[in-house]
Amino acid sequence: MSEAQLKELLKELVKQPHESEWVEFKLNFHSPEEIGERISALSNGACIHSQQNAYLVYGVEDKTHIIKGTTFKAKLHKKGGEELEHWLVNRLDPRIDFTIYEFNYEENKHISMFVIPATKNRPVEFLHQAYIRIGSITRKLNEFPEKQAKIWKKSSQPFEKEIAKDNLAASDITKYLSTETYFDLMKLPYPSTQEGVIDKFLEEGLIIKNKGYAITNLGALLLAKNLKDFESVERKAVRVIVYKGKNKVITEREQIGVKGYAIGFVGLIDWINSQLPANEEIGKALRKEARMYPEIAIRELVANALIHQDLAVKGFPMIEIYSDRIEISNSGTPLVTPERFIDAYVSRNDKLADIMRRMGFCEEKGSGLDKVIYYNELYQLPPINVVVAENRTRVTIYSYRTLNKLDKKEKIRACYQHACLKYVSNEKMTNQSLRERFKIERHNYSIASRIIRDALKEGVIKEDNPENKSRKYASYLPFWA
Repeated sequence: MSEAQLKELLKELVKQPHESEWVEFKLNFHSPEEIGERISALSNGACIHSQQNAYLVYGVEDKTHIIKGTTFKAKLHKKGGEELEHWLVNRLDPRIDFTIYEFNYEENKHISMFVIPATKNRPVEFLHQAYIRIGSITRKLNEFPEKQAKIWKKSSQPFEKEIAKDNLAASDITKYLSTETYFDLMKLPYPSTQEGVIDKFLEEGLIIKNKGYAITNLGALLLAKNLKDFESVERKAVRVIVYKGKNKVITEREQIGVKGYAIGFVGLIDWINSQLPANEEIGKALRKEARMYPEIAIRELVANALIHQDLAVKGFPMIEIYSDRIEISNSGTPLVTPERFIDAYVSRNDKLADIMRRMGFCEEKGSGLDKVIYYNELYQLPPINVVVAENRTRVTIYSYRTLNKLDKKEKIRACYQHACLKYVSNEKMTNQSLRERFKIERHNYSIASRIIRDALKEGVIKEDNPENKSRKYASYLPFWA
């Protein structure tokens, strides 16, 4: 929000007759713990009262609502050497995407404002305890079971269906959304009338009709000409960072997306690929002029990060490019275990996934990661790695290394992924197929046997026929088959 918009918002908030379950005023800072409890309480209260956001404002007297200013600067404050915002986020569950704004209402009247989204999936907890505002007092939510029940009932609506911008005229739809992009990607003729465009967007859930028209979060995420026009999705823009070397010490360049995913996807993939090394020899099967990473795998992993992110929590899709790897991450923990990514499919954002598939950005359900692993093997790259930590899911694809430079865990992971790929292709892993995966010469079959033996011991694969005593003709399955 601009400073002018923030001032107008503050004027409207102080017109409230009194503080409420979703608005609280304070003059000065007391403690980080108090803010954490207030964020929990206000987010839960906004949900109960069907408010899109709640507000915690420093610089306003709570009884009189007089704007006096504050000495507290939330953006600069630290807790034990850690930035206050980061400290708070890590202690909220779920990690809601609140925003801190700092501005001067008038000269010498500084305001620190927390804009806190209403909880979407369940009550927000701070340090494992959920709170609620009762009048002007913050109380534990579990003391008020009827309010707790209301939150669970209201929080069932998906993020995609929530309103990003409302009170719009029909002409505003084409002002804020690239309607041409939708019809181009769907390979549909553009309607001859505005009414035809509106009807199709209503059918897809990209907009809804209320008093006027409203653009949903789904419509904004996919087709926004400028994501900054939509506060609810602005911070879901994709970020790409290129580092020099193998760590984060030196950032060479950074790009933050400004368009909806559907409009910007092709440009995003092209820009990522332009930053990746090429003209390098990457094993025996490929020519020297091939790229170091398979473009189709990068495309699929980026699309998956967009589709499977937890839109209700703080964070954005991010692609980080290092000299030896690419890390593609999104907010939220997966709904299936990483070991089952190749054969199981569950999406939080079904409508987003459905439209992106129909637009041709990614594969059909359940057929994406097998293609990633197929091309990863074709390029003879190390196995991909999936890590879930700090409420983020990160998939890493590595640049080429010879087999003898892979550690034991990487060899076992590669063996498991190969067994999964064979299984979903209606085949079975054998010593020969694993040798082909690693380009091991036939006379060195014992190297593949050792990797298989380690994978069996680790429990990630199993014998197809345990009764078969011949190792030469043995075949193997992933542990879950």
